[in-house]
Amino acid sequence: MSDGNERNQDGNNTPSQGGEQTRSSRLSLRPAGRPEVGRTVDAGSVRQSFSHGRSKVVQVEVRKPKRNATGPGAGAAARGGRPGGRALTAAELAARQRALEGQRQAAAEEAARREEEKIQIMSAAEAARRAAEEERLIAEQKAAEIAALKESEQQAAREQAAAEAAARAAEQAAAEAAAREAEEAERSAPLDPRTHSTGGVQLAAPVQRLRPLAERAIMPPRPVQSSRPAPSAAPAARNNETLHLRSGAAAAGGDDERRPAPRRTGPGAPPAPARRPSAPSRKAGGSDRRSGRIDVRAAIEGDDDKTRSLASVRRQRDRERRQAELERLRSDQVRVVRDVIVPETITVAELANRMASRQGEVIKALMKMGVMATAAQSIDGDTAELVVEEFGHRIKRVSESDVEIGIEGVEDSADELLPRAPVVTVMGHVDHGKTSLLDALRTTDVAASEAGGITQHIGAYQITAPSGKKITFIDTPGHEAFTSMRARGASVTDIVVLVVAADDGVMPQTIEAIKHAKAANAPIIVAINKIDKPGANPNRVRQELLSHEIVVEEMGGDTQDVEVSALKRTGLDKLEECILLQSEMLDLRANPDRVAEGVVIESRLDRGRGPVASVLVQKGTLRRGDILVAGSEWGRVRAVLDDRGRQLKDAGPSMPVEVLGLTGVPGAGEPFVVVENDARAREISEFRQRKIKDKEAASQVAARGTLDQMLARIQAGVQKEVALLVKADVQGSAEAISATVQKLAHEEVAVRVLNASVGQITESDIQLAKASDAIIVAFNVRATTQARELAQREGVDIRYYSIIYQVADDVEQLVKGKVAPKHREKFLGYAEIRQVFNITKTGKVAGCYVTEGLVKRGCGVRLLRDNVVIHEGELSQLKRFKDDVKEVARGYECGLSFAGYNDLREGDVVECYEMEVIPA
Repeated sequence: MSDGNERNQDGNNTPSQGGEQTRSSRLSLRPAGRPEVGRTVDAGSVRQSFSHGRSKVVQVEVRKPKRNATGPGAGAAARGGRPGGRALTAAELAARQRALEGQRQAAAEEAARREEEKIQIMSAAEAARRAAEEERLIAEQKAAEIAALKESEQQAAREQAAAEAAARAAEQAAAEAAAREAEEAERSAPLDPRTHSTGGVQLAAPVQRLRPLAERAIMPPRPVQSSRPAPSAAPAARNNETLHLRSGAAAAGGDDERRPAPRRTGPGAPPAPARRPSAPSRKAGGSDRRSGRIDVRAAIEGDDDKTRSLASVRRQRDRERRQAELERLRSDQVRVVRDVIVPETITVAELANRMASRQGEVIKALMKMGVMATAAQSIDGDTAELVVEEFGHRIKRVSESDVEIGIEGVEDSADELLPRAPVVTVMGHVDHGKTSLLDALRTTDVAASEAGGITQHIGAYQITAPSGKKITFIDTPGHEAFTSMRARGASVTDIVVLVVAADDGVMPQTIEAIKHAKAANAPIIVAINKIDKPGANPNRVRQELLSHEIVVEEMGGDTQDVEVSALKRTGLDKLEECILLQSEMLDLRANPDRVAEGVVIESRLDRGRGPVASVLVQKGTLRRGDILVAGSEWGRVRAVLDDRGRQLKDAGPSMPVEVLGLTGVPGAGEPFVVVENDARAREISEFRQRKIKDKEAASQVAARGTLDQMLARIQAGVQKEVALLVKADVQGSAEAISATVQKLAHEEVAVRVLNASVGQITESDIQLAKASDAIIVAFNVRATTQARELAQREGVDIRYYSIIYQVADDVEQLVKGKVAPKHREKFLGYAEIRQVFNITKTGKVAGCYVTEGLVKRGCGVRLLRDNVVIHEGELSQLKRFKDDVKEVARGYECGLSFAGYNDLREGDVVECYEMEVIPA
C-alpha cells in the first residue's frame, strides 16, 4: 500500500461508543521509524438534550493546520520516502548529526542564559507575592480541611440520629408485622377433620371483595424493611397453598389487613436499592412546608388542609418585629428626643403626630393640666409647649409672622454708604402757598390743576439746585382732613420746611405741622411766604412761633428762617442754600448697591395703566423687573417713571418715582421692599391680607357692642345710621374722607363707611350701595356708563365732589336730618285748691285760685301735696263759673277736673306745664 493511502487511512478517526477517541492503541501499517504527521481533522460526537425530553447526537469535526514532526531523522526519512530521491552517505549523515548536536547545545546554553537573566530580573516584590500566595493557599487548604472535618462530624451525627430513628421505626414495624403474620397463620391453618367434616373435600377461601377504583389507585404505603428475619409462621402460611373456608369476620378482617408481599431476601434475590434515611420533621406536628399540596390520596382521605405560604409567614414576622421595635422605643428604656415645631395654634392630633406619640397620651397629659380637649380641637402655643416639655422633647416656637423675617436685609457698613440727596417735606396751613413755593422752585404750575385752589394730594418731586446738587421735595395738603398725609410726610423726611403766610400768621394746621415735625425728630426751616403783600408782618410770625418752642436765629435760636415770595420768586436761592447747609450738617448717606427699600407715598388706580404707586426709595436701587412687596400687595416692576413722566431703568436712594405692575393698590404709607422671588412675595402678601381681614372682622364685632347694648338698641328701636360708600382718586383722599365723615357721627345717628377705595365707580359698587341703602361719595372720580344706568334704575344716590369740605358739609346735613327732634317741658303756672266740690256724674271738682302763671285746658298737671308729687296726668275740664274756657290767668279763680283721679284735698297745689318740640 502506498504512502498516501497509509496517511489517509491513518488520518481517519473512528469515534468510540461514548464519543471518545482511543489514541494510545491506534493500529497503523506505517513503519516504526517513519515520522508521524500531525492530524489535520479531529472528529467526535456531541449529544444535545432539549427541554421537551428528546435528545440528538451530532457529529463534529475540527480542522487544524498540518505540522510536521521534528526529529533528527525526520528530514531524511521524508526525503527518503519520496520516489526517485538519493540516499545520504555516511559522511553526510555524520556531518549533519554533528551540526544538529551543535545546534542543540547552543539552544541549551541560550535557554540557560535566559533563565539566569529571568532569575536576576525577578524582584523581591514578586518573590514576596509568591510567598503570600503560597501562604494563602496553605491557609485556605487548612480552612477547607477543618470545614470538611466539621461537616463530616455533623454528617456522622445526622446519620447516627437517622439510623437510630430508622432502627426504632423498624423494630416497631417488625413487631406489628410479626403480630399480623401470626394472626394470618392462625386463620390460614387447615381445619381439623375431627371437628369439621366436609366429605373429604377442602374448600378454598371465599373470593375477596373488589375494592373501589379510587381506593385501588392509591399506592399503599411501602413497608419498612427490617434486618431481622421474619417469623417462621409467615413462610409456613405462604407455603400452604390449600385454601380453607373462613368465617365472615375473619374474611372481613383479612380484607382490611392485606399488605403487599415483602421482597425476597437471599443469595439468589436481586439486591435491594439502598434507601436514604428519612430526615426528621421540621415541626413537632410533622407538617412540612410543602405538605399543603393536594393529591388524590389527600382528597379521598379528607386531609386537604392548606397551610400558610412562606411569604405570609415572613410578612407576619416583619410586622411583629416592627411592633416590637415600636414598643421598645415607646418604653422608658429608649426615649427619642425630637425637635417639635409648635405654631401659635395647633390641634391635639397634629401635636401628637409631631411628637410621635399616641393621641390618648396627649389628651391624658392635657387633662392633668386641667384642659379638656379632643383630638380635633386646637390649643394655644403655650399649652402645647407645656405638653412637649412634659414628654421630654425640644420645642421650637414659630409664628405666622416669621415669613417677614429677613426681608429688611442686613445693616449697611460705614464704608458702603455714599452721600444722597435730602428729602424735604413742605408743611403748613391751607392756602399759605406751599404748592406755589414748590412750583416756583420747579418752574411748574401744579397749583393751577388743584380743585378749589388747595392741594388735596401728596406729591413728590426732585429738583437740581444751581450748585448741581439734588433735593427731593414732598408736598403735603394743608386741610385739616389730611392729618394722616402730613404725618406720613413727616415720617419719611429729613428736613421739614414750615411755610407760614406773613399776612396770616400761625394757624391750626401750622401748629399740627410743628407737632408732626417734632414727633419725627426732623429739623425745621421756617419759610415766611407772601412777604410781597401789603399787610405782611414777618416779625409777628416769628413772635407767634415762640409760643410753640420755635425760636429762629434772628431771635437767638437755632431754627433757620427765610423770607420768600413764591409769586415774585424772591428768596428761593437762599431757601435752597439753607436746605443744603442743613443736609450737610446731617451727613445723609445710603448704600445704593443693595436691594431697594422705601415707603409708598401715594397710590391710585389708573384706568389705562392699572395700579400706580408713588414710592420714595430710601435704600438700595430699584430696577425694572424687580419683585416688589408693598404692604399687602406685590408685583413685578414693569415701569419706573420720574415726577415728569419719563421712563427710567433704575432709581437710587432719595428718588421719588412711580411704579407700575403691582397686583393691587397698596396702602399709602406702607413700606415696600424687593424680595428674591415671586413665591416669597406671594407668601408675605397673603399673610398681610389675612391680618387685615382679621382686623376688620374684629372692628365689626367691636362696633356691634356687648349683648346688653344690642338688647338696649333692640328695645329702643332700630338705630339710625348714614351709610356711605367712598370712592376717591387716590388712597390718601379716601382715608381723609373716611376719617372726616366718621367724626360727624351723632349719639342717635351713626355714620358707617362701607368701603373706602380708589378708582371709578363700577356696577359692584352700585349693588353694594343698593343692598346697604348707602350713598356713594365720589371724590374726583366718575361712574362708568353701565354703573350710571344701573344707579338710575335702582335709585342709588351718587354725589360727586372735588373739594373735601363740601363732603363734610353734606354728610353733616344728612346726619342732622335723621336726628329725632327734642321734646322739652315748658312751665305754665301754679293753682292752689281752695275747696273741693262733689258733683253727680262728674266726680270731684277742685275750686282753685291761680297763684302764678296761667292754666291751659288740656295741659299736663302734677298734683303736689306737701311739695311731693302724688299724681301726674292731664287736665280734663277747665271752667270759670259755668263756662268752659281755654285758659285762666293769674289772680283768677277756676274749676279744675282731673282725668281719672278724685283724691283731691284742700291745700293741694296744682302745677301746670306743656311739652314743646325743639328741632335738632
